[in-house]
Amino acid sequence: MRLARLKTRRDFLRVADTRARFATPGLILQVRRHGADEESALPAIRVGFTVSKKVGNAVVRNRVKRRLRAAADEIIATHSKPGRDYVLVGRRESEERAYPDLLADITTALNRTGSAR
Repeated sequence: MRLARLKTRRDFLRVADTRARFATPGLILQVRRHGADEESALPAIRVGFTVSKKVGNAVVRNRVKRRLRAAADEIIATHSKPGRDYVLVGRRESEERAYPDLLADITTALNRTGSAR
């Protein structure tokens, strides 16, 4: 299942303003619940990805984003509650972290933020 994507800066800032987040060694997960006025207008689950220049050059940042996208498509689509926006922030460890550990990081973050089904 393809998830809807967050694309505008305003959406990313709205998720960051809620301050509902959990950090794991491989990533940081930020969560925002849709408001009552937004429920019908927005897709059930939207996901955004961001990686800072501190992580590395463009090649490294794109690799990290691809890994996070694949992991999110696998975990968030099936294990998260609808009606929420998620932002996955890549870290330096995201590039070298084993893929099963990255999946476990997302699952842990979903559980700790109360967003898991």
